[in-house]
Amino acid sequence: MAKFVIQGGQTLSGEIRVSGAKNAALKALPASLLLDGITTLTNVPHIEDVNRMVELMRDLGATVTNEGSTYTVDPSTVNRDELNPQLHQKLRSSILLAGPMLHRTGKIVFPEPGGCVLGKRPIDYFLSGYEAFGVRIENRSDGYTLFAENIHPAKIVFPRISHTATEAMMMFAARVPGTTTLINCAMEPEVGALAGFLNTCGAKISGAGTPTIIIEGAEKLTAGTYETIPDRIEAGTFAILGAATQSKIKVTGINPAHSEILWELFHKANINFELGEDYVQMLPSPDIKAITKDIVTHEYPGFPTDLQAPMTVLMTQAHGSSLVFETIYDGRLFYTDSLISMGADILMCDPHRILVTGPTALAGKKLVSPDIRAGIALVIAALVAKGQSEIDNIYLINRGYESIVERLSGLGADIKELE
Repeated sequence: MAKFVIQGGQTLSGEIRVSGAKNAALKALPASLLLDGITTLTNVPHIEDVNRMVELMRDLGATVTNEGSTYTVDPSTVNRDELNPQLHQKLRSSILLAGPMLHRTGKIVFPEPGGCVLGKRPIDYFLSGYEAFGVRIENRSDGYTLFAENIHPAKIVFPRISHTATEAMMMFAARVPGTTTLINCAMEPEVGALAGFLNTCGAKISGAGTPTIIIEGAEKLTAGTYETIPDRIEAGTFAILGAATQSKIKVTGINPAHSEILWELFHKANINFELGEDYVQMLPSPDIKAITKDIVTHEYPGFPTDLQAPMTVLMTQAHGSSLVFETIYDGRLFYTDSLISMGADILMCDPHRILVTGPTALAGKKLVSPDIRAGIALVIAALVAKGQSEIDNIYLINRGYESIVERLSGLGADIKELE
């Protein structure tokens, strides 16, 4: 199994460009199966999750090709209606193939979706949503079979905000003639980007980016071109890396408007940085201050849960005590045991809250990545720490971050991937 070997404690410098958004590309690829014709997707990140989605689509018979970060999808060759269980179990986002496949073949068979530990969450919202459209669902011992029978528009109220469920129902409704209303929707930029793309293909979606989305469904949609928006999580991660390592790093290719809450927290923490039209210049910050109460994860436009672990690493270098409150996922704070082993002063208040007191000197250790976002946080911690760290289970990190060794090495980081 591959691992990262990192020699930390060095100041970094230079420029690093963010990739296309993982959580945007993983929605646009399945959406291409809704469309008549060949879809072109640009700025697609080279990450394991995209590779797995492409494998699933090819296994269904779709013709997917790529040259660099540009992908083309021809759905006319789809000839199967069952998701490969081995591939399906590797990727929670595979659930997004269900709606487009129901429109294309009238039926889809799939087991419980997989993903990392945090990805293994119930799919109730998806199943109840499809049922509201008239989809018939048969439970199987190993999963589900869905049939597109008597399909009609629906009014769907999400009990809790879910960006993946919002996007799945929005995609499906785009091909259901009549008016569908989605209430308590996710408002992430990726949702708006998907709606905008479908609208260029003939859909009529309004309200994306607000809690209520209204879709006037169409009989057919025509293929188009989708440009993947910048990855706001990657942008925030690299910005936090610069602050934590006291480095002068320019993070380019970003959309600053997608990360307003992060910039506000940087101000509170006395982080030195400059924002440009499409970049953030991180500068050394000798007096980082603790954020006593405002690191509270929340659905967009609140503080992203996917930046919670990197921000916790940053707070180990801040003066004072910071309270970090994870409100989205259960079990997402367990990675802090690894930071404590490195020397961090972290008190687990309860399963959702930790108290981080700093600044503390971190020391290199042997670590294991528990999930995508905690994994990249351990990389940041290893770069801050004195001495050598080894991080195992890096497949999870590579699922979400393109060519991370090469890109961090370009900043002067001493990081290698070894078997």
